[in-house]
Amino acid sequence: MRIRQAYAEDIGALIRMRWEFTLEHQPDVSDEFELFAAECRTFLEEAIRGERWRIWLAEVEGVIASHVYIQLIDKVPRPGRKTYPFAYMTNVYTDPAYRSQGIGSELLKAIRTWATENEFEFIIVWPSEESRAFYARNGYTLCNDPMALHL
Repeated sequence: MRIRQAYAEDIGALIRMRWEFTLEHQPDVSDEFELFAAECRTFLEEAIRGERWRIWLAEVEGVIASHVYIQLIDKVPRPGRKTYPFAYMTNVYTDPAYRSQGIGSELLKAIRTWATENEFEFIIVWPSEESRAFYARNGYTLCNDPMALHL
């Protein structure tokens, strides 16, 4: 297994994985694949080129088996203490053929090492009910729910 950040050459596979991930949880998605793929390609091209996103991959024999998207969030500086950024983790997905093999956990371990080395204050994720045990096994703990204004 090889863990690395995504390259532009990975975009096609990432688009397909995002589509499959959505269909797994929402099989009645009405979007046409081509429309979705165009929007997703634009996002991924910008994310891979830019400084605000890191897309982590686990490859098994040259196939992307799992991925995690990390958005880097800067905090407003505060007097009297050093300000560290935090990371928002989303779109965590392992292809069904590669689940229950420890691949996702290895990916989270690599991200934790990277975040520690880069002095992030914390990593936040909003897990689904079925994924909470996975995150708990990997050292994540529940915290107070944030407040949101749904528009």
